[in-house]
This record gives sequence, structure tokens and C-alpha cells, in this order.
Amino acid sequence: MSEKATKEKVVLGDKGIYDAKSLGTPKVVILGLQHMFAMFGATILVPMLTGLDVSTTLLFAGLGTLLFHFISKGKVPAFLGSSFAFLGGYAAIAPMLADSAGNNTIPNKEMLPYACVGVACAGLLYLVLAALIKVFGTGKVMRFFPPIVTGPIIIAIGLTLSKSAIDNCSTDWLIAVVAIALVIVCNIWGKGMVKIVPIIIGVIGSYLLAVAMNKVDFTAVVEAKWFGLPIHWEETAFSVMAGGDVSLLLTSIITIMPIALATMVEHIGDISAISSTVGINYIKSPGLHRTLIGDGVATIMASLFGAPANTTYGENTGVLSLTKVYDPFVIRIAAVFAILFSFSPKFAAIIGCMPTATCGGVSLVLYGMISAVGVRNIVETKVDFAKSRNVIIAALILVLSIGINYSSAGSVGFMIGDLKISFSGLAVGALVGIILNAVLPGKDYVFDEEQPSDTGVDFAVRGQKD
Repeated sequence: MSEKATKEKVVLGDKGIYDAKSLGTPKVVILGLQHMFAMFGATILVPMLTGLDVSTTLLFAGLGTLLFHFISKGKVPAFLGSSFAFLGGYAAIAPMLADSAGNNTIPNKEMLPYACVGVACAGLLYLVLAALIKVFGTGKVMRFFPPIVTGPIIIAIGLTLSKSAIDNCSTDWLIAVVAIALVIVCNIWGKGMVKIVPIIIGVIGSYLLAVAMNKVDFTAVVEAKWFGLPIHWEETAFSVMAGGDVSLLLTSIITIMPIALATMVEHIGDISAISSTVGINYIKSPGLHRTLIGDGVATIMASLFGAPANTTYGENTGVLSLTKVYDPFVIRIAAVFAILFSFSPKFAAIIGCMPTATCGGVSLVLYGMISAVGVRNIVETKVDFAKSRNVIIAALILVLSIGINYSSAGSVGFMIGDLKISFSGLAVGALVGIILNAVLPGKDYVFDEEQPSDTGVDFAVRGQKD
């Protein structure tokens, strides 16, 4: 009887696995590598777009993840990677400089530390919200985030990321399709370990195809050193905090801090998505206040040392959904790998040579999984779309989030004196959804911390709760 039960616990890709150690060390290591590969493409894309250092980014993605797990009592299987939400802030304070050909490809090393100060201050807002939750209770805060709000936000997160996946795929659709096909075939028809490592197989398979087709330039790998320190003092926020230009510091703080309003909502959506995927109410335990503190402190630490802001990564939530291995220990293995590889410029170069289409193909699946989790959140909490209020809220969140993101402006901006404040489409959509849910009559959901549902976060239909 006990032998049968043990076997049932480790059926790969069939039922949720909450203790990955039962799979054995080699499989756990491979699963950790898969999570690292899943976050890698997007995580290093942020420093490539902003001019920040890739190795520093890797180091603090790993350290930030471990810090998050420590603060959240090691319960939440979340990986913290580079946040795209702050790209507009970096562009406003430290825009890339033009090269000899007129292309904006040169990092603005002088201004980047000022931008990092602004991001660090934005991280402080996480701590403020966490304190409010601790004082007033999760229920009073979560009533502003029922599934009619969080569901469409989660859907929008995946859909707004989809453009980058399609753009990357477009560089070579053959390689991208091979990556997608390998992920699908391994996850649907694969047996044993193959079934739960589709991402890493998709990455390696399409990468090897590109090498065979002579479409990978390894010059950067040959020139890169095997070992190098990932922190550079002159690129940290500390380099300008003491003797920097005060007006530039204030400008950076005022410009970048409001972005945290969007990223905190994204955080709640991501934790809801992880809860829905795993089937455990992480908003109740370890508590939303702890996950917010973990995310905020990780962001503060990363930005002070010259890395991008951290955020809970939807790519890794997609991996959880695909593999059904929910043990946070696997995520910590991925974090350790990220830290180790941050000290090797040669490894960063190998990953940097990965075909763009490979990243695109894998991302296409993972971003879709994020949106699918949002749909599941709405379906399983039985949101009533016969009610006009719910239709209006969902419609505006989706249209504003996606429409603004793909508009010619790409954001909604306004002036405060000589400063321009910009909000991303996701920020606008989320804020409008939260406000409409708060003011429109007919609320039919109450937050219940004590009764986790299949979606991980229980929103009982008002009047139907036993």
C-alpha cells in the first residue's frame, strides 16, 4: 500500500509533485536548470535594452530569488527576474546613446546609476503596501482584487508580452517552430523525465539546429573570459548617492517611483497565478505581505548594486503549469545556478549567442500559459459575465492594457512641471479595473483567507458561501 502511494507521488507530468527530492538529485538539478533557462532570455533582455550589466543582472536575480524565498518562508515557487515594467523609467532617465551609425546602442553609464536610485525608491513602496496589509489584514486589501480584476490582469500580462515573443520568432520561424514543437511534443507525448523538461529540450534542440545551419556566431564566446566579478562599483547606485547631482536624483525618484503602482498589482496577479497553478493559497500563507516584502527588498538590493528591478516571473509560472513540479526547492536550485553562472562571462556569452528565435519560440508557449492561467482563474471562480459591471471591468482592463501597450505612444503620459510621468498600458488597465470594481455596485465576491479553493485564492460568491 505504501509502495503504491509512493509511486503515485512521483508520476511525472501526471499529478502535482510537491516534493521534488523524491525524484532524485539528477532530475532535480535538470528541473532547476530548466527554470533558469526559462527566465534567462527575458532576464538578460532587460540589461541589453537598458545598458545594465548582464552578469550583475544574473547575480541579483539569483540572490533576489533566494532572499524572496527566505522572507516568504520558502513556501512560494516563484523566481524573481528582471522587470520589464521599469523599461520606460530607465529610458526616461538614462536613454541609450547613439553610436557612429546613429543607432541607440551605447549604454548611458553616467545616468544609469541615477535611474537605479529611482528604482530602489520604487521598491520601498512594496514595503508600505505590505505594512498596510499587515495592519488592516489581507481581506480588506484583497477585496479590491477579486478575480474579475486579477483574472483579466493575468491575461493581459501574457498578451502584452506576446509581441516580444512574435518579434523574436520572426527572426527565424523554422528555428522558432522547432522549439515550439519540441515543447509541445515532449509535454503531451513525452514519458517520464522528458515530459517535465520540455522547455530545456526545446531550447537545446532548436539551438543545435541553428548551430547546424551555421546561424550562430560564437565569436563573443571565444573572446569572453571564464571568470569575472559581476559587480562594478561605478555602475551602482552608491556611486551617485553620496556626491551625485541632487536634482537628477530627485527627478529619477519622482519619475520612476509611480511605476511601482503597476508592478505591485502585477505582483498580486502573479502570486494569484502561482496560487491558481499550484492549488495552494499563498496569499494566506505565507501571506501577501511577506511576498510583497520579498519582492520589494529584492528590487531594492538589485537596483542599489546596478541590476534591474526584480519581479516574480511569469515564465517560471508557465514552467510550473507545464511540468506540475511545484516544489520551491527546484526554484532555489535555479537561483543558485544563476548566481554561479553570473561569475562566468563565457557562460553569459554562450547564452547570449542563443538564437533569438529560440527564445521567441519558448516564450510564445510560456506567455500563452500565463494568459491561460488568467482564464482559468476567471472560470474556476465562476465570474458572472451576465452582469454588466463584470463585463465592463474585464473589457476595460484588457483593452486599455493591450491597446495602450501596442499604440504608437506605448504609454499614457502627463506632465508635472518639467517632468513627464508615463504609465504603461498594464498600469492604466489595472488601476482602472481596481477603481471600477471599488465604485460600481453589485459586488458579488468576498475574500476568504480560511478556505483555499482549487484556484489557490478563494473568492466565494456572495450569498452562496456555506
